[in-house]
Amino acid sequence: MYIMNTDMIPKFTSKDEEIDFWKTLSLKYKKNCQEAQEELLEFQEGSRELEAELETQLGQAEHHTSVLHSENSRLKNEVDSLKEKLEQQYAQSYKQINMLEDDLGQTRGIKEQLHKYVRELEQSNDDLERAKRATIVSLEDFEQRLNQAIERNAFLESELDEKESVLVSVQRLKDEARDLRQELAVRERSTDVTRMSVPTSPIQDDNDKMDYSVQASLSLPATPLAKSANPTELSNVLGNSARMSALNIVSDLLRKVGALESKLTACRNFAKDQKARNSYAITENGNVINGNTAKFSHTLHTTSSYYDKTRERVIFPALILAGAVLLFFLIEVVFQAGW
Repeated sequence: MYIMNTDMIPKFTSKDEEIDFWKTLSLKYKKNCQEAQEELLEFQEGSRELEAELETQLGQAEHHTSVLHSENSRLKNEVDSLKEKLEQQYAQSYKQINMLEDDLGQTRGIKEQLHKYVRELEQSNDDLERAKRATIVSLEDFEQRLNQAIERNAFLESELDEKESVLVSVQRLKDEARDLRQELAVRERSTDVTRMSVPTSPIQDDNDKMDYSVQASLSLPATPLAKSANPTELSNVLGNSARMSALNIVSDLLRKVGALESKLTACRNFAKDQKARNSYAITENGNVINGNTAKFSHTLHTTSSYYDKTRERVIFPALILAGAVLLFFLIEVVFQAGW
């Protein structure tokens, strides 16, 4: 309440003035009191409204607080469960990390081994490629040599066919020589008997001269004759020497034919051997072929030289056989003339 200070009270000159002053002051205070009461009422009403509102808010706040408490407890439980899960997950992750680290170490080791293996494979591949190139070169060389050998074998087979035909003709000549030998023996016996029974005639002298000419043309060794020899003795000696020379030539030819047969048999056996070797070289693998290339080429060279020599040895007896045929023809003429 407003209290008036004594120092503020004025000094009055009269009572009316003092009464007016105090009336005015009382009215003023009364008015102030009424205003204060009105303000109090308004304040009380406002306070009641505010209190009701605050109580409402308090109830709401308490409800919210209870909700928050329950939510907080739920979250705490969730946090605890999450902590447990996190710890379990951390333990599992730690174990998994350890396992992955071990696997990573093993994988790195395997990777290094694979790198080494790849390098070794590359080196082996290079070696195999070099070996393949060398094998291809050697195989081409071997194929070339083999083709040459096949051509040579074909040529030799044709020669063998020719030699077989020559063998047939040789067999025929053998038969003819055997017949001629028998005929010579018969004619010698008949000639000896005839000469012993028939005197010398000009025809016999001519035959002796022909025998002598045959002996001289064949360049066969003859016994030197004396100048004082009898013509009959001379013709007998010449006839006998011509017959013996013919027989010697025939036996010589027969020996050469036998040697030719043995050579042809050896040549045929060697050709069969060579065919067997060729078939063996074709059916084997590349390494065996390459390893035997030098040996096979040496064999081919030896074979070719052997067949060349054999061909030379076969050509000369063929010429001898031709000469033998001519000789048989001459002997036949001589004996016909002798008859």
